Amino acid sequence: MHRLAGWLGHDTADAAEILEQMLAPCSVARPAHTQADPHWGLAGNLAPAVEGPVAALITGRPRFEDSALQKLAPAAALLALWKKHGRDAPKHIHGNFALAVLDRHEQSVFLALDRIGAEKLAFAPGPAGIVFASQADMVAAHPAVGRRLDHQGLFNYLYFHQVPAPGSIFSGVEKLLPAQWAYWRKGKITRGFYWVLAYRDEPRDDFDTQAVRFHRLLRECVGRAKGGDEVASFLSGGTDSSTVSGVLKELAGQASTYSIGFDANGFDEMEYARVAARRFGLDMREYYLKPEDIVSAIPVIATHYDEPFANDSAVPTYFCARLAAEDGHRFMLAGDGGDEIFGGNERYAKQKVFEAYHLLPELVRKGLIEPLAGLPGLGALPPVRKARSYIRQANIPLPERMESYNFVYRQPLTGMFTPDLLSGVDAHQPSDLLKEVYDRADSDSFVNRLLHLDLKFTLADNDLRKVAGMTEAAGIEVRYPLLDDALVDFSGEVPPDWKVKGRYLRWFFKKALVGFLPDEIINKSKHGFGLPFGVWAREYTPLRERVEDRLADLKKRDILQPAYIDHVRGEHMTGHATYFGKMIWVMTTLEEWLQAERL
Repeated sequence: MHRLAGWLGHDTADAAEILEQMLAPCSVARPAHTQADPHWGLAGNLAPAVEGPVAALITGRPRFEDSALQKLAPAAALLALWKKHGRDAPKHIHGNFALAVLDRHEQSVFLALDRIGAEKLAFAPGPAGIVFASQADMVAAHPAVGRRLDHQGLFNYLYFHQVPAPGSIFSGVEKLLPAQWAYWRKGKITRGFYWVLAYRDEPRDDFDTQAVRFHRLLRECVGRAKGGDEVASFLSGGTDSSTVSGVLKELAGQASTYSIGFDANGFDEMEYARVAARRFGLDMREYYLKPEDIVSAIPVIATHYDEPFANDSAVPTYFCARLAAEDGHRFMLAGDGGDEIFGGNERYAKQKVFEAYHLLPELVRKGLIEPLAGLPGLGALPPVRKARSYIRQANIPLPERMESYNFVYRQPLTGMFTPDLLSGVDAHQPSDLLKEVYDRADSDSFVNRLLHLDLKFTLADNDLRKVAGMTEAAGIEVRYPLLDDALVDFSGEVPPDWKVKGRYLRWFFKKALVGFLPDEIINKSKHGFGLPFGVWAREYTPLRERVEDRLADLKKRDILQPAYIDHVRGEHMTGHATYFGKMIWVMTTLEEWLQAERL
């Protein structure tokens, strides 16, 4: 529940009124500390520090390396760091934070975001001034920016099911990436990164030593996330939430956990959560989600997020957090991040199979295998057909190869989008965004590069926004012990062959926790916190009718071809409900958000 906002330049006589306009879209309690004059404005949940022409503002749960600074108010500590280190100040701050330093004399603004992107920071730079805030819609509310929808942002939303940084849904509004800074001075802006995760590619043979370090770090990081507060924990039954809940019980002597189940075949994991609860002696509460819960959650999702956001597991996350809030909890620990730092996503193992093809000599691949597989008349044979598919996919470079199942990637864009929208879109931008993060990883290992990609796209752009947004909506503050800076740094020291050994995912993590986690959880196949939306949107009449109404409204907008919307809806109703239900949810959520924003 951390927000900040402000601007420098764009001189106006209505500064106080403009600041109020920016704070109006704030999806949590409006910042209590505000300052505004004709040249600049500031607002934050934490008080800013002002010294002469310089003002510093920080939000989140920052931790300062200097113990003396840790005793100061956060903004005062930031101001002291700025005076000493300038643009290197974020290197000396840990935890989750977003910060801004304004210098009216220099006519400059410095912005930075925490290493993992747990907080958010959007901004709109221009020649006359810069506007910034924790929410993109708060930036767009400034009259110098405006709330015009960005065609590229709409395209990227439909591609990724959210709008990944650095873009946004509003024209002229950008978002900082994790560990990124931006410096605006007299109309010019520069950007850079103050931290990169150091990955180790080389094998190592000191498993026992590293396992001891890992156990110690787990306890330190869970303890740090807990702080002096009474905290509850999400418990899905997976390795991450079970580990966090088990360590919390060890440290606190008691742990209240909250779990969501689904009365739908193939979606429920409640039994694994119960296994963890029995093993650790957790005070477990559970709730089974019903179709009507989705109907009631849709407007919460549409009004809370500053951009359209279509991760459907936001629904169970919201009800899980709401259950904890009803019990009087204000803080929860979430297990997000373990897959993305220790190698737990199935695609890491799958891509190993394709990458193995390039270990063969090029003469063998290009001179023998591919000519043989391409001989005419053999395509009807199942082994040859499978070989051709394998070769085709293997020859698509990472990370683009993983997009082969993407709705947008798989079809002609002219059949999906209207000509007006396509005229303002770079259709290659999603691939370029993925490639930039993949290539920026400090590693030659494709496993580490995929992990680096997921830290940004799966975590910062998606899962952390999902969890933070829905816990905020329920009145809960969430913390991520597995994404503590110390544990993330440690994960970089774990070599790729300890993360994915053969096709075994999270080998180091699971082997190190044998004897702590129940065997059933260590050995279970990965499932996730899914939602049977596609099934219920066919079977539950109020949900089906709401979806149909929103899709009818979406067809009137100049975004998607009406025939495409009808096609997906028809396939959803008569074909694979879960697969096509994903795009139905994406389109429904977009229209819900547009209507909530009156756009």
